[in-house]
Amino acid sequence: MKFDLSIDTEETRTILELFVKSYIEHSGSKSVVLGLSGGVDSALACVICQRALGKKHVHCLFLPDESTPKKDKEDLKIFIKQFDVDCETKDITSLVQSIMGQDIIKDDKLCRANVKARVRMTLLFLYANKKKSIVCGTSNKSELLIGYFTKYGDGGADIMPLGDVYKTQILRLATSLGLPDTMIKKPPTAGLWKDQKDEDELHMTYEVLDRILYGLEWKYPFETIAKQAQVSIDEVTRIQALRKKSEHKRHFPLLAKISFRTPSLDWRSPIQEG
Repeated sequence: MKFDLSIDTEETRTILELFVKSYIEHSGSKSVVLGLSGGVDSALACVICQRALGKKHVHCLFLPDESTPKKDKEDLKIFIKQFDVDCETKDITSLVQSIMGQDIIKDDKLCRANVKARVRMTLLFLYANKKKSIVCGTSNKSELLIGYFTKYGDGGADIMPLGDVYKTQILRLATSLGLPDTMIKKPPTAGLWKDQKDEDELHMTYEVLDRILYGLEWKYPFETIAKQAQVSIDEVTRIQALRKKSEHKRHFPLLAKISFRTPSLDWRSPIQEG
């Protein structure tokens, strides 16, 4: 027996596009606003929205700061040109510094990172208000299930089309839609501080993480999950603990349902097991 995280990319794209189109129509709006980062998740969300609504109804913001990797900026330029994306740029360094300067306690790397995410969320909603648009989040299922996002930051959105799609599945969808190869293959990073890498913080690759989360989703025994992911049972327990303690962060916008158990819809608290 082998865990199967494969997806029908064409079917999944259709579900996601219909989800976006239906939600926007029922909301009374005609367009979405989303934040591009130079990473594959936000780029994929952008393309899904373009296919669902048409390019003129998808408005993007790129909100870099002093720690945004140069590679992300370069990849974003390639992506914007390839997919003819409507995108405006605003550097948020001064805004973040202004907020941190008002703090009454010593600066902290993680606190600053959360402020960056929340500044971006605020600007996205401000822009959406002006455009009479809906804010589209770009987080994936892997991030959501372990709380690897900022509450009221990148977790703040009206809809989150990719919220039931594991990171490894994101890469397959991105490939099927012809997103830039350099964007798909580079190490994932939130770019919240210099040289930050997702998998360094997670202490495992997304491929391993997704196998563990998939096993938890389907309630396999920990021994089976550990064998499938080629990790110790302690690592499975660690990921389960991350999911449990981050449950408060998962009160989410409506998600497009793709798989068996979905964050905020039918994978709910209180959680005692699995």
